[in-house]
Amino acid sequence: MSLPVVLVHGLRTSRTMWRAQVEALERVGHRAVAVDLPGHGTRIGEPFTLDAAVDTVADAIDEVGRSAFVVGLSLGGYVGIRHAARHPQQVAGLVAASCSTRPHRILVAGWSVGAQGIARLPDRGARLNQFFVDLALPPTGAQDVGAGGFALDATNEVLREMSIATPVADLARVEAPVWLVNGAYDHFRGEERRFLAACRDGRLVVVPRATHLVSLVQPARFTRVLLEALDEVEARSAVSAGT
Repeated sequence: MSLPVVLVHGLRTSRTMWRAQVEALERVGHRAVAVDLPGHGTRIGEPFTLDAAVDTVADAIDEVGRSAFVVGLSLGGYVGIRHAARHPQQVAGLVAASCSTRPHRILVAGWSVGAQGIARLPDRGARLNQFFVDLALPPTGAQDVGAGGFALDATNEVLREMSIATPVADLARVEAPVWLVNGAYDHFRGEERRFLAACRDGRLVVVPRATHLVSLVQPARFTRVLLEALDEVEARSAVSAGT
């Protein structure tokens, strides 16, 4: 039976951003479940905490089986790393995309000041957000990421929680194989070598001509990396079962 896959979205987006990957996974026989984190998508209005986000991933895996391959991008990548460190028995493999920078307090504070300024705009930054979405993404990617709505009010709450995240220490505790996947032009790849060195069983993939939202900017390339990672994990599992 094919390994199920749980996909975790980034800040302000929702599970709809994974449409291309979900369709590709289902075509090759994998059950794919994209979740909404607290405060996002169908769960707008719920408070966001890292613990609640980790519980979201754990609950999704409980629904699809005893273990799954977890894929997270940006905020979802940090959540995936934290979940894998705390629930190793649930994770057969992990793709942590666009999250190879530690959330230093100074950086988080700077992002928070910017977010507070945007939140004071009359539309709470909706037009500005849509401008950058249209600028950064191809039309299909922009449609997918916008289909579930944007959690414009979640930013400061998420940033407060990210100040306590410890992704490098968590990666050192992850037992499953890890793929760090970054766009070549991603501003969040600054510490990818440190993150890779922390992994017990890690590899780094840099996607050419991709920015931070790598799965939306280069969906075919990202999906190929994901499918190859799944093949490797399942091949290892088959060898282990045969010994």
